[in-house]
Amino acid sequence: MPLGTRTALGTRTALTKIAGHVPRVTVAAVAALALTACGSNATGKAESKPSGEAEAKSAAFPVTVEHKYGSTKIEAEPKKVVTLGLSDQDAVLALGVRPVGSVDWFKEKPYGKWPWTKELWGSTPPQIVGERDEYNMEKIAALKPDLIVAQYSGMKKEQYDTLSQIAKVVAQPKGHEDYQASWQVRTKQIGKALGKDAESEKLIAGIDARFKAVRDKHPEWKGRTVAVGEPYGGKYSAFSPRDPKVMFLTEMGFTTSAAYEKALGKQNIAELSSERLDVMDADRTVWLGTPESEKAVKADPLYKKTKVHQEKRDLFLPYNSPDIGAALSFNTVLSIPYAIDEVVPRLEAIK
Repeated sequence: MPLGTRTALGTRTALTKIAGHVPRVTVAAVAALALTACGSNATGKAESKPSGEAEAKSAAFPVTVEHKYGSTKIEAEPKKVVTLGLSDQDAVLALGVRPVGSVDWFKEKPYGKWPWTKELWGSTPPQIVGERDEYNMEKIAALKPDLIVAQYSGMKKEQYDTLSQIAKVVAQPKGHEDYQASWQVRTKQIGKALGKDAESEKLIAGIDARFKAVRDKHPEWKGRTVAVGEPYGGKYSAFSPRDPKVMFLTEMGFTTSAAYEKALGKQNIAELSSERLDVMDADRTVWLGTPESEKAVKADPLYKKTKVHQEKRDLFLPYNSPDIGAALSFNTVLSIPYAIDEVVPRLEAIK
């Protein structure tokens, strides 16, 4: 999901498309840092490890993970992981590994206030190694990672090439547009890279059961259309049917209309004027934002004329207090249970 320049909690979060970023250091500089990351002593000679330690490998390894830029073979169980996907840290944490580095998102450090990860981070927060899709290569190399994960990201090929000189890199899932792979796909990729296939499948099964319970309780939601957007500065954004926020709702039985899908196309987000609010016409229209943006939408003369508003079928969800919008945007094995608990009662209140 492309991200805006303002914070997600109280602003436009994650809406404007990310332009490609040139790595902050040259390949040569990173290569030099990578040599240090591989382990060397004061004499410059590589440190040797006891043969028993060198040969001790988890039965799950080696593994090969395919991704957008090819495939990566991981020889041994990763001990130091850096996550560059905007929500990748959640699946890594859920699988029992605490990342040593992560990127900033929402202007809330990934070990910040999110209720679904607070306990898992404990007193060992990660090093912030970038913001969104702009990575600080020097900081990443200094952490000496043996695995870099970038699933929910917009990583560019040149960034991948540079990072590959530091550690093994598992880039975005193959066959998916950036930011549009499902949480299941991302969790499986991360689980495979960590040698924890069985554990990741168990996590996925648990979340699938939560969604099934919602569908069983609300069969009337099956086939009803939904649209998800965010207001900003007098305009509106609509999120792709493959965006995490929309997929969260479709897994509860909702669907998206043909007109909505056509308007989005392959885009992860479409910018709309008030005159194009017909795109947002659905059985349930969900808006993410702040109390201020909610007031602005309800004051829009053209929005007042829409049936979804007149029939009170729209739903406004805050990004924070509680952190519902953030939970939907993350849409991970850790944030989904929190989001279900917060969103379902609000949907039930719409008759």
